[in-house]
Amino acid sequence: MAMPLRRTLLSLHRATCNSLKNAEGCVDVRPMLPLVLPVRTKKRYFVPPATGLKGKKAEDPQAKAKAAGIVFRQQYMERPINISCTAGVVDPYIPPEGDARLSSLSKEGLKQRTEQIRQSAASQLAIRKIKEYDANFTTKGFAVQAQEIFVEAHHALTGFSKEKLHSLVTERCYPEMTRGNRYKTIRWRFVESLEPPRVVHARCPDMVSKGNMYGQVTVRMHSKQTLTIYDRFGRLMLGSEEQPKDVLEYLVIERHLINPFGRWRLHAKIVPSWAPAKDPIIRTVMIPGPELKPGEEFDALNYTVPKPEAVQWHK
Repeated sequence: MAMPLRRTLLSLHRATCNSLKNAEGCVDVRPMLPLVLPVRTKKRYFVPPATGLKGKKAEDPQAKAKAAGIVFRQQYMERPINISCTAGVVDPYIPPEGDARLSSLSKEGLKQRTEQIRQSAASQLAIRKIKEYDANFTTKGFAVQAQEIFVEAHHALTGFSKEKLHSLVTERCYPEMTRGNRYKTIRWRFVESLEPPRVVHARCPDMVSKGNMYGQVTVRMHSKQTLTIYDRFGRLMLGSEEQPKDVLEYLVIERHLINPFGRWRLHAKIVPSWAPAKDPIIRTVMIPGPELKPGEEFDALNYTVPKPEAVQWHK
């Protein structure tokens, strides 16, 4: 009885092993991967938009965030302030029409002179305030000093001396004098003074706080000058070095009065409305020539510059 039972168990064991081997051959058994489940840990009120999505309208993310209840920090538009000079001319001087052409003995010249005397009351008060901070200030001596500042500033401009120019002009006047001068050559010369310079206007404005005083003095200067501007190719753009011109200018000289180390500097120039128009600038342009084939030479004597065709413009 023992032997048949043992043989039966061995046969069953062999059959079971064979069936397991066949099952492993047809079933691909792979190692188990860890199961990852997304878990929402924090509620997001604002989700940034995904890039590259087509067919969706562009939304304003800031407006969407405000609608969700997010409070943005207030933005301040800060602007730098320079307290060494003012931002403009306070109560600018209005030059009378026909100045430097009318004689003081004529009827119109006498009218202009009396009008200037009437309007000089505020200037006299400003001059008194200036003398409180500058004891050596006189209208006659300051007019000559203003003319020297004007001449030195233009010499520094033509000589490309930035440090000296900064000491002679204010921070407002510097970009106006140097704007557009790149790749240009400037030749300027002061020939003579046709009339002695004189002070015609004075004001003492304050800025930021009461007591922060600035002195602005307008000086009338009538002189002969020469101005020549060349472009980067050395061609003449404006003026002439041999032919001087009569120039009537109203210069505004400014100083920070409460600063003990302040200096009088060129601040602005007043251009009256009746002043004549400036001379046009001659610009260098390239005129297209004929198309030459290889081996051909350009004959400038027989070539005529083509004129532009007339175009009828309709409004």
